[in-house]
Amino acid sequence: MEELKPELVQQCKTKLLEAKSDILNRVREAKDSLNKNFDDSKGGDEGDQTLRALAETEFLNMNERMRKQLVEIELALARIESGNYGICEETEEAIEADRLLAIPWTRLSIEGAEIRESMQKRYAR
Repeated sequence: MEELKPELVQQCKTKLLEAKSDILNRVREAKDSLNKNFDDSKGGDEGDQTLRALAETEFLNMNERMRKQLVEIELALARIESGNYGICEETEEAIEADRLLAIPWTRLSIEGAEIRESMQKRYAR
């Protein structure tokens, strides 16, 4: 199994930490915006209440996507700490450096992603 260069791992770790910070900031800003735009949400007519409900639903959907992304980032950081970073979960081979730089939280090589996708298609029927 091919060992990843320490410089690549450090670059990916930096990208992961930046992505984590960005996600946390985006969630905080969205929450602040929601609270600011709908301070007096208890009152208002049906239209106001509907807008508030739609905004809350949109916030919750975004929050769930960001939470899942954050979990993937945390798992990748844990793999770096444990020395398992950059190893494909499907093929157990090293993940391509370009792929890690593009998607530093990935757990699959291109080949591994194709294998997993074909398995999902096969069992989805």
